[in-house]
Amino acid sequence: MINGLDVKANEKQFMMLKEYIDSIREAQGVLMQTLHKAQEIFGYLPIEVQKFISYELDVPLAEVYGVATFYTQFSIEPKGKHKIGVCLGTACYVKGSQQVLDKLAKELNIKVGETTSDGLFTLEATRCLGCCGLAPVMMIDGDVYGKLEPKKIPDILSKYEE
Repeated sequence: MINGLDVKANEKQFMMLKEYIDSIREAQGVLMQTLHKAQEIFGYLPIEVQKFISYELDVPLAEVYGVATFYTQFSIEPKGKHKIGVCLGTACYVKGSQQVLDKLAKELNIKVGETTSDGLFTLEATRCLGCCGLAPVMMIDGDVYGKLEPKKIPDILSKYEE
């Protein structure tokens, strides 16, 4: 399927989600728990998954969508295999993190919040990563890169390319 999630091809994942919903149906906060589980299973929350959750929980789709888009831990767009977060906190920004972010966007040919067409990288601007002494800092998955210079970006990215 070009636009959206192919429900038939993901039947096993939908069954896993249904089993989970059935196991917690009577719990408090069932929508949040279900959204977390769905994102764990699918990697993101496409409209097809939201509709399924809406139907199974008998909750309006608008409510499911509202929760999924309000909380930053949920994504309605697919994320890349590698998530890149560039700190734009004060210390990092003063030390040049915007130039690092600009170089990443140019190298990956995407904007902040987007995923590369091959699904390999998602680029995010973050707030403080708690590494102010290493400013400017970026994190790729769990790896922290500090004292960054834009010219180092291509070599760092090459470690994650397949």
